[in-house]
Amino acid sequence: MSAVRSSVRLAEVTARFEPGRFVSTSGALDALKRNKVELWAYLKRHLTGDWGELCEEDRAENERALSEGYRLMSVYTLPDSEKLWIITEADRSVTTFLLPEEY
Repeated sequence: MSAVRSSVRLAEVTARFEPGRFVSTSGALDALKRNKVELWAYLKRHLTGDWGELCEEDRAENERALSEGYRLMSVYTLPDSEKLWIITEADRSVTTFLLPEEY
């Protein structure tokens, strides 16, 4: 996995949780590049509690995880219909960008 660096400061976002360090699989980075979309746009959604295309049950689980300290997950569909997952670990030490098949 690769560490992700962003020139955009987190101060520009009102995050609902601490994301820790950002890392990404090469597959996720390739998918973002292929789709000509910025990683930051999806990270911003994740940090603000826009969980993307999760079912209602998983959305509720994320909301509970915010207060009880469990893992957080978001799912987004890229322009070419490929899925992008973003997972923040329960201890909030790391947030990972990956494709479902890389889990």
